[in-house]
Amino acid sequence: MKYPYSQSLALIVWASSLIFLTGCGSGSPRPVAPPIGEVKVLQPLKESWTLKLPPPIQLTQSLQVINQKVAFSGATGQVTLVDLSQGKQLWQIDVGKPLQTGAGFDGDSVAVVSVGNELTLVQDGKQLWQKRLPAQSFTNPVLAGERVFVLLADRSVVAFDKADGKRLWTQQRSGEPLVLKQNGVLLPFQNTLLASLGGRFVALNPDNGQVLWDVGIANPRGLNDLERLVDLVGTASRSNNTVCMRAFQAQIGCVNAVRGSLVWSRASVGTKGISGDETTLVGTESNGVVRAWNRGNGERIWDTDRLKYRDLSQPLWTAKGVVITDEGGWLYVLSGKDGSLLNRLQTPATGFASAPTALDNGSFVVLARNGLLLAYQLP
Repeated sequence: MKYPYSQSLALIVWASSLIFLTGCGSGSPRPVAPPIGEVKVLQPLKESWTLKLPPPIQLTQSLQVINQKVAFSGATGQVTLVDLSQGKQLWQIDVGKPLQTGAGFDGDSVAVVSVGNELTLVQDGKQLWQKRLPAQSFTNPVLAGERVFVLLADRSVVAFDKADGKRLWTQQRSGEPLVLKQNGVLLPFQNTLLASLGGRFVALNPDNGQVLWDVGIANPRGLNDLERLVDLVGTASRSNNTVCMRAFQAQIGCVNAVRGSLVWSRASVGTKGISGDETTLVGTESNGVVRAWNRGNGERIWDTDRLKYRDLSQPLWTAKGVVITDEGGWLYVLSGKDGSLLNRLQTPATGFASAPTALDNGSFVVLARNGLLLAYQLP
């Protein structure tokens, strides 16, 4: 089987005053992934359950697991909540409009954004309110502190009151005219809201939107708008006070979120978010090389080309190994110590709508584009 090679940029779509870029294949020939061969199983991988969720899920998104529940959205308008302890759907609602973001979830309510720039809040399978946004969004909304926060494609952050949808404040930064059509970075940290605005990582006061600190992860370079594109991509990896993230096709970097200072940054050509623990970070390069760095100083620990030229997901770091999927429906487990391949499994997925997402006790879930929610354990 030929696996797609994840190229950098190809599709440019003009919308209002913004240009949106999506990562997809270029017209040049794609390298063919070398055969992996037989894999000796050194880490067992056990399927826990499979839940079929019609209709198919075509919308790529990050999953937010809270209290053993997960919410996600479908491109045609469905919002679904699942109990992960039982592998059971709790409710599903069709909001009646095509959706453009994954689901923001706080364990109680779910927020999504439509293609028509409408923010919708759902609770217990019922729509509570809907508000018009001034620009498109491609990032999961964040629900925290009885507020709903949305990162927009015009490089602004907007806050709404969760109770009634009243707009509370807007914080905007000017930037380059190119915007990546991909999940950005938006997350709560202690009493602040952390957000990506172009190549910069900022902390905002959630009460009024005031900028508390501002750190550059990557700077625009090049002679034209395409070469100067800089965006931070989700999801980020947080451990204690350190938040680490990727700048699309440019860098990875770590920020001390208390002091608002850059700890380190390193060149890295990738398009997906990163994962890790308190000592190690791991990410996938655009050519399928999987690489690990020391979280404290950014020094490279290992890399492996065993999965080269496969279209890989964002990895999931676990104590038992690094879990990665590819668009051919395969699931891989790599050693966190040296990147060696510990196991691989062909799943019933026809491509994946999410990266592997951690649950409790070494288990994880992954959402497939054909409407399957798959749960596995690493015994």
